[in-house]
This record gives sequence, structure tokens and C-alpha cells, in this order.
Amino acid sequence: MDTGTLKVAKLTLIKAPHKLDSTAIDARGPAGLPVGEPVVQLHSKAYHDAPKAGVWEATPGKFRRQVKEAEFSHFIAGRCKFHHDGGEILDIEPGDAVFFPANTQGTWEIIEKTRKTYLIIG
Repeated sequence: MDTGTLKVAKLTLIKAPHKLDSTAIDARGPAGLPVGEPVVQLHSKAYHDAPKAGVWEATPGKFRRQVKEAEFSHFIAGRCKFHHDGGEILDIEPGDAVFFPANTQGTWEIIEKTRKTYLIIG
């Protein structure tokens, strides 16, 4: 894809199976402005001006990615695909880590109920 003078950062997928225990997490409820089924659930605890971080869960289905900032995610459970608007498809499974550059656009395809931890950067 020709981006002219615009530099587009690449998605980074790290395949590394690790187990992560997620305890003591408060449910914040559904993500704002759902654009399709399933409704994504967010779980996190805020501490003053700390970065946005928490646990994201989704049940099988397809929907557009809504986060505009950069994001680092570590996948704990389930299987999914991320279809980047530039044509790249990431097959994601438990233990994988993904870096989404700011303004990454694409569609989530949740195959099995998926759970990830995330850190929004920006």
C-alpha cells in the first residue's frame, strides 16, 4: 500500500506462551460506544493519573477496533484474529503479545472468548 510521505508503524506480534494470573480486578462494565457484537467488557482499577490499563474480554463475533492511542496487549485466553486495514492479519492465541501503533485501524474477529491485559500509551 502506497502511503506517500506518511510513515505507517507496523503491528508487532510476539509469540511467547506465558501464563498470567488475573486476580483482584474490578469490573467496569461494557466498553463505550460498541460498534458491533459482541460487547467488549473492560476490567481495571484506576490510580490517580496512571496510564489506562486493565483486562479486556470479548465473546465470538466481529467488530471494529476503537482505540486511537498506541496499545500494548498480552493475551491470556482464547483465540482471535486482528484484520489490519492495511491487509495484515494477526492470528492471536494465549501467551501472545501485540503492540498496536497509534491510529491502528482494523477489525477484530473473536473465534473463542478472548481475554487480554492492555496498556494504552499516549
